[in-house]
Amino acid sequence: MFYTYILYSAKHDRFYIGQCEDVAARLLRHNNSGVPSTKPYIPWQLASYEEYTSRAEASKRELEIKNKKSRKYIEFLANGGGLGRHVPM
Repeated sequence: MFYTYILYSAKHDRFYIGQCEDVAARLLRHNNSGVPSTKPYIPWQLASYEEYTSRAEASKRELEIKNKKSRKYIEFLANGGGLGRHVPM
């Protein structure tokens, strides 16, 4: 399985959208300074994720979310909107 995920940095009030094969491992990598673009905003928490059968589907969804360029939409997804799984923060 592959996932599109939304991370949230409460300290910096910032969201990050990505895709991966292992959400837990990817979150650890983000929080251990393994991703240069998210390093300045540590700590991150998983806000929401969606499951897909292929990386292509997960990547397509990631781009769809990013292309909306809407914080309101990201907050909607992170708060349990849409078809994804909300992770209580």
